[in-house]
Amino acid sequence: YVMFQYGVFIDADMVRNIVETNRREALDYVNPNGLVWLTLTGILPSAWILRARVRFRPPWRELRGRLLSVLACALAFGLIAGALFKQYAIFGRNNRNVTRLINPTCHANAAWCYFWQRASAKRGFVRIDPLARRASGRGGSVTVLVVVIGETARSMNFSLNGYGRPTNPRLAGQDVISFRDVAASGTSTAVSLPAMFSGQRSQGFDLDEALHTENIVDLMAQVGYDVVWLENDNGCKRVCDRVTTRDMVAENDPAFCRDGNCLDGVLIGPLASILGDIRKDTVIFLHTIGSHGPAYHSRYPDGFGVFGPTCDTGEIQGCPDGNIVNTYDNTILYADHVLDLAITELRRHPGFSSWLLYVSDHGESLGEKGIYLHGLPLSIAPKEQTRVPMILWMSETMAIGEGIGRGCLEGRVDDRLSHDNLFHSLAGLLGIETSLYDEGLDLFAPCRRKPPNVQADGGPGPGEGQSAEAGEG
Repeated sequence: YVMFQYGVFIDADMVRNIVETNRREALDYVNPNGLVWLTLTGILPSAWILRARVRFRPPWRELRGRLLSVLACALAFGLIAGALFKQYAIFGRNNRNVTRLINPTCHANAAWCYFWQRASAKRGFVRIDPLARRASGRGGSVTVLVVVIGETARSMNFSLNGYGRPTNPRLAGQDVISFRDVAASGTSTAVSLPAMFSGQRSQGFDLDEALHTENIVDLMAQVGYDVVWLENDNGCKRVCDRVTTRDMVAENDPAFCRDGNCLDGVLIGPLASILGDIRKDTVIFLHTIGSHGPAYHSRYPDGFGVFGPTCDTGEIQGCPDGNIVNTYDNTILYADHVLDLAITELRRHPGFSSWLLYVSDHGESLGEKGIYLHGLPLSIAPKEQTRVPMILWMSETMAIGEGIGRGCLEGRVDDRLSHDNLFHSLAGLLGIETSLYDEGLDLFAPCRRKPPNVQADGGPGPGEGQSAEAGEG
């Protein structure tokens, strides 16, 4: 049903999404159309087959008949393949993922691959750099970093990036910098979120290794930052397991939460409270539910349905594509509102050296070429699923203290960047000395007056033995 209606592939990553989802996410896919589909194409045919009487021939005749059928099919296949081998070979090389569309083997193969990966990943937990530390000579005002993780937001629907609709009216007045060409490391949260903070490169990313290894969030805590993760999506996929975490859905603020779902505005009150109590350098993560589909209409409150007509149902395949886009754009408008509130809270504390970085985990298909939602294999996923927004706000205190030239950063807004840059950019900006740091992947390094010395004891210097091409990946 979901393959036909949403144009998704059933592969190991999709099975992972199924295993790791929760009740509120799963219920978005339950609708009358799906139940009718399941009944007509699944339950009733199964009942008919169970009642059918099968008359078998004597064993040897049955075996002979089946062997003859197999041989006839093999002969026909051989004749066709021999006559059209060139066409089949070219098609196979260019469409290796077609096997993931063959029912029912794709489901069985995907489940096998997923559980085999899980079984093969029984290993000890790895510390990535026990020697990581803070750079010396960093002092003065308290440093506050807010990292906002978007959900299913695609870059092309942000007016900051040239979209024709005013989806970012509030951010446009906040003096932010929007990077327009940022590639995601995956097309699902289960893959992208661990990849974003792991330090691995997107090409060749090993999810099971990432799940059993520390990440940049752990290094932040290790070197002395207070780290708080505020969760309003479907969990942090083990990224935040070793730092202080608050679950907004579990706290269930009635002003923002209903039926197991919370609007992202629920994050602002806790953010303000944390900012009011800060006494030392702190990093705060806000994991939003953002534009998570298919129930886009439930991701924003009344008053943000500016673009219409909308698709006010989880059965988006039954809505005109224009209505789906309208509803999705309203989610971006609300995200703009939430980010504006977060920046406003930071502005209330001018004594902090503060900044906010927003980046989405992956994008979304809204009916382009008959594809909806996300989760296609990264190698064939369309740009709608792989190009994500990344937006930066800096306080004047932070920009001066770190010696970062705003004009230089504005000159990089069209550079080709990716999630690969995130680990190294965070490490560089927070002054985390680690042998894993690659200056060539640090977004801020070319614009910093004096790049920090990130050489750890016994480790390579910045970028030594690694790529030094800015923005590579």
